[in-house]
Amino acid sequence: MTTDSESNRTAVFVDGGRIPFQRSGTGYKRLSAYDLGRMAIEGMMARSPIIPEQLDRIIMGCVIQDVNTSNVAREAALGAGIPNSVPAHTVTMACISSNQAVTSAVNLIRSGQAEIVLAGGTETMSDIPVRFRKKFRQKLLDARKYKSIGDYLNFFKGLRPSDLLPEIPSISEFSTGETMGESCDRMAAHFNIGRHAQDEYALRSHQLAAKATEEGLLDQELLPATVPPSFEIITQDNGFREDTSMEKLEKLNPAFIKPHGTVTAGNSSFLTDGASASLVMSEQKALALGLKPKVYLRDYTYVAQDPEEQLLLGPAYAVPEVLDRRGISLSDIDVFEFHEAFAGQILTVLKALNSDAFATQYLNRSAKVGEIPMEKFNTLGGSLSLGHPFGATGVRLITTASNRLMREDGELALVAACAAGGLGHAILLERYPE
Repeated sequence: MTTDSESNRTAVFVDGGRIPFQRSGTGYKRLSAYDLGRMAIEGMMARSPIIPEQLDRIIMGCVIQDVNTSNVAREAALGAGIPNSVPAHTVTMACISSNQAVTSAVNLIRSGQAEIVLAGGTETMSDIPVRFRKKFRQKLLDARKYKSIGDYLNFFKGLRPSDLLPEIPSISEFSTGETMGESCDRMAAHFNIGRHAQDEYALRSHQLAAKATEEGLLDQELLPATVPPSFEIITQDNGFREDTSMEKLEKLNPAFIKPHGTVTAGNSSFLTDGASASLVMSEQKALALGLKPKVYLRDYTYVAQDPEEQLLLGPAYAVPEVLDRRGISLSDIDVFEFHEAFAGQILTVLKALNSDAFATQYLNRSAKVGEIPMEKFNTLGGSLSLGHPFGATGVRLITTASNRLMREDGELALVAACAAGGLGHAILLERYPE
């Protein structure tokens, strides 16, 4: 039996949603991460019976920061009409940033510092910050101290024409200089995951997303977005390819390691704009407000590996940690929602979990973690087909898993994701009892 004190510090997931994810350069191409985050907050609050003044905190994930809205959670909250008395902060942990937002909310509730937290994330790849090169930036900063005409006349001294060119943010790992796609290609080759298997998995993801959209299975998590200046209403994701096929996927050239790589544009997640929001509360507060939680937010963990050798293997380390803490196995899980950075990445993680050799060499276990049944895995599509706005994906995963648990009459769900820097995350969800 749960006491009032325990209930007050038990974190529950009451609701979650996201504005429809859009391929970068399409539906949200004129908007900023601030705009997207604001719409997600507005959408979540509009369908919730709580009022903004009841929020104790707002936490949002964001990876590619705009210097004008560096604390985009605060700016988006103010733009959405949240009272200025509600603190808000932004977290960044690469692809698991909004996972961090949710677990930060859990920690605030467990420690008694908050009862209602709005946790989410926002990201745009349509308007990334483009800088001048270092030498020219330094000249501009030095120019603030100029006093004479001579100083200004010497501005271009020592500069080459190439120094005036813009500097596009690199997609490579800072610590290794290698792109995530290159790392995935090497990792897939090491685990003997071939091109055909990767294309098959990508096709599965797109077909499942198209089917889920057609049948309305994602409607519950979608928050309509109104895009100025025409105020067009976007109600559906536009990244999945319902008309793709193995024949089309097989024609694509390797994207990273040429000519023999296996990672292509077709079996990789694409650049995406989007935002998500969720309400995480103490169980006692939710019940006092007459709200029915969807799931308990139970055990979770974050892990880190060598970003050069095991950049994308985080879930293979995080999943067994969470299972062991609960004393359960993969067979006890009813719903699996894992982030799909690349088809090669997700297939490698699944193979590692089902490998005795990997378990003994890297997990200090005598036997493999086990095999995940595909009929329970990412059944509504995933990041390969729905998209991956870096700062927002974690809340999508938790929202989808929670809704699936209720729809499929399951008890436990497992959410996991990899992230740049060799990071990984897993969290266990338990369906709230009727």
